[in-house]
Amino acid sequence: MGHLPAMRLLISHLHWSSSSSSTTLFSLRPLFSIPTFHKLYFLFPLSLKPCNPRTKTTVSHPRLTPNDTTLVLKKDERLESRSVIPEHIEGTSTTTIAAIVTSLGGPPSAVGIVRLSGPEAVAIVARVFRPARRKKGKTLGSGSWRPTSHVVEYGVVLDHHGNVVDEVLAIPMLAPRSYTREDVVELQCHGSEVCLRRVLRACLESGARLAEPGEFTLRAFLNGRLDLSQAENVGKLISAKSIAAADAALAGIQGGFSTLVRSLRIQCIELLTDIEARLDFDDEMPPLDLNLIMDKIHGMSRDVENALETANYDQLLQSGLQIAIIGRPNVGKSSLLNAWSKNVQSERAIVTEIAGTTRDVVEASVSIHGIPVTLLDTAGIRETDDIVEKIGVERSEAVAISADVTIMTISALDGWTSEDNKLFNRIISNKKRFVESSTPVILVVNKIDCAPSACTDLFVEGNSFSKHIFTCAVTGQGISDLESAILEIVGLNRIPAGGRRWTVNQRQCEQLVRTKEALARLKSSIEEEIPLDFWTIDLREAALALGQISGEDISEEVLTNIFGKFCIGK
Repeated sequence: MGHLPAMRLLISHLHWSSSSSSTTLFSLRPLFSIPTFHKLYFLFPLSLKPCNPRTKTTVSHPRLTPNDTTLVLKKDERLESRSVIPEHIEGTSTTTIAAIVTSLGGPPSAVGIVRLSGPEAVAIVARVFRPARRKKGKTLGSGSWRPTSHVVEYGVVLDHHGNVVDEVLAIPMLAPRSYTREDVVELQCHGSEVCLRRVLRACLESGARLAEPGEFTLRAFLNGRLDLSQAENVGKLISAKSIAAADAALAGIQGGFSTLVRSLRIQCIELLTDIEARLDFDDEMPPLDLNLIMDKIHGMSRDVENALETANYDQLLQSGLQIAIIGRPNVGKSSLLNAWSKNVQSERAIVTEIAGTTRDVVEASVSIHGIPVTLLDTAGIRETDDIVEKIGVERSEAVAISADVTIMTISALDGWTSEDNKLFNRIISNKKRFVESSTPVILVVNKIDCAPSACTDLFVEGNSFSKHIFTCAVTGQGISDLESAILEIVGLNRIPAGGRRWTVNQRQCEQLVRTKEALARLKSSIEEEIPLDFWTIDLREAALALGQISGEDISEEVLTNIFGKFCIGK
């Protein structure tokens, strides 16, 4: 970093030997190897100001404007560069892909869809599709289908032998009015897997290529239909496990997060433009208003912090919570599970008066504040010689260690016993040994309908629980209090009742942290009165990180990782 001014001077000197009247860093490509050029590109301002030693005049040159949002790579460079787009992606504009886009493997549905996208989509469908309606005086032959965009046609699909394989509805969506901004045709078939595969095979035999996982959405991204954060939210919506998760994904697709990222990136570029202007024309421009710049940086940092706050919520929406219900035998663990999940499903656990009825882990799924929650009813933990029950106890302890929240259940009839104390210490000891961070433990005093007066005498000094709740599994009393306690413990009590409008995933979170750190360094540089050259480095870093989120500058590895997680039909 200390050699930065000298390097800038060296590059200016080297470049002046050329006869070009327009001087930018991009024109230095012939002087350096591609890797060296890209390293210099990130280190220096977007343009350099050479001075003619003979005339003492400054050479004018194009410079970045605030409206130029392609700071790192222009769109055509992103599409054409082999270092950015993998080989099988580079040919997306010349190949036509096909796939079954409806779910397979479950019970057959009434309707299934085969989708084609690409320049030959209409031509390929014309080879296999025969409309039922004939034009007056004409018989339509092979390849003569001329569809009108977004007009549904009924007909049949033929295989290469001319045999009818299914009756379908053909829906043409011609470019750019389609999901991928290419010509798209969807064939709505009967929903059996046999029908769908026969129609797909006919399309593939007529020239289509089987789509890769996520390739339809990848094409939508490459063709500018979606930015990368919107494309990621498409995947979230498909795999959403709750209404809150679906709402957050939809908000992301509709551009809530993208708008914020775009705004932050434009602000970085505007500030970078002002600073670089001073580097080139310091004597001709008014001084920078440092107070205004600091206010802008504070505002950007605040927006980044607000976005980062959604990361934990996103993780909960995607993976949900696991809650282990533990305790001695016959304290009402299974009854609590049944009472908690009775609005969603029938009773999951067998309940008897015999101690040790539950031998294995029983699961039930519920939703708390839109978050998918898996309840784990465990075998009563105690010393036993029964081999089967002993295995159940070991599994209970393992579940308690791995759970996000542990509920320790005791009976109001018995109060806090020495066995409860021993069990609690045993669980806490195991957690400290196998888990780095402590897992919250909630004490649930069950069966309060049997001994309500004993509730205040149940606690032993020294036992630290995150919360304590009184419940009655028979009547459902206390379940809502238990859910509120869980929300508070995991930090969801601060989330609005309708959930967040959008969230950020792990990859986006990493880039937001990178942006936050770059802005923090920029503030330090300003406060310490470090030269303007260093300000541009931090602003570039912030803009680069934001470009990684939106997909303005993205690597092959990241693209492959993101879209490889999609299903083939999306």
